[in-house]
Amino acid sequence: MSYARHLQTYRRTHTETIDSATLLIMLYQGAIDFVRQARESLARNNMADKGYFVMKALAIISELRISLDVKVGGDVALNLEQLYLFMLDQLTLGNLNNDPEPFTQVIELLAILKEGWTEAVMETRKQGMVVAQRKQGNSANHEHGFAARA
Repeated sequence: MSYARHLQTYRRTHTETIDSATLLIMLYQGAIDFVRQARESLARNNMADKGYFVMKALAIISELRISLDVKVGGDVALNLEQLYLFMLDQLTLGNLNNDPEPFTQVIELLAILKEGWTEAVMETRKQGMVVAQRKQGNSANHEHGFAARA
């Protein structure tokens, strides 16, 4: 098997086995990277690459938008949808008008969202570890014949 096929298999396996929160953060980072590359391509007057990277960023943000679940997320999901629609509009304007400013705005918004989700995931995982340690500590105490005390 060639290196490229091994890499493709690894990437597919990696994205199929990671949790949704990690995938969300990776998608934000991917969108940030593509918008940065679009902005850099614009600065180099490379319109073909600019268009390619804008399309990649649009695809990610569109996927983020359609994956929202208003029944679960309520107002947060509705607000995110409006933010994603704004970003899609800004990317389109930046692309059509060859203006880097909308790209910069989208990068800033994506970075804020990524940072917020990263912090939320870290906090959730930290709380989960504390709960798991407490459970493990309680079961260890029971294994040694000691009563767990609240």
